[in-house]
Amino acid sequence: MIWFTADTHFGHANIIPAADRPFSSIDRMNSQLIANINDRVSMTDTLYVLGDFSYHITVEQAYALRRHINCRKVILVRGNHDKGWGEPGHPPAFSEVLDYAELKPGMCHGQRMCMLHYPMLSWNGKWRHAIHLHGHIHAKPEYNLRNRDLGILRYDVGVDANNYCPVSRDEILAFFKGVDPVPDSDRERRLMERGE
Repeated sequence: MIWFTADTHFGHANIIPAADRPFSSIDRMNSQLIANINDRVSMTDTLYVLGDFSYHITVEQAYALRRHINCRKVILVRGNHDKGWGEPGHPPAFSEVLDYAELKPGMCHGQRMCMLHYPMLSWNGKWRHAIHLHGHIHAKPEYNLRNRDLGILRYDVGVDANNYCPVSRDEILAFFKGVDPVPDSDRERRLMERGE
């Protein structure tokens, strides 16, 4: 199974009041987020972290937290707070460290998934039902519902939008099932009409 999360902000005490998280301390937040990941994601699954794994702690401290995540294949798509990952001299905490990633249609039951830490207005294959996954904005669940209602195949996989849990590829595909993307330009409308 393939899973996604973002904006865990491990070690960042100020994120609790800033994002209105229901944790009494940073230690409780760190422990609960790790438990939520381990409850859903198995050792043999793949977990994409779409940025901001940690903040205001050293790479070594963040690596110690990463070791508590049971999943072996954790891929980081860097966010604005992910400094030092992939630099020489640091332990390889992640299977890969990327700036952008895509899951091809063959891995997503015919749909492409485009991943970046930041939300985009347009993405590869948008008019062909490609889904854009992101984090960064610490949205609440209503954001994803609103996007779906408007025909925007964009989903915030961040913990704040998903009950502090990772979300699976299949859950996202089911969430958007039957939703036709709404073109946001004449060019996209023409491409959709021609089936390109």
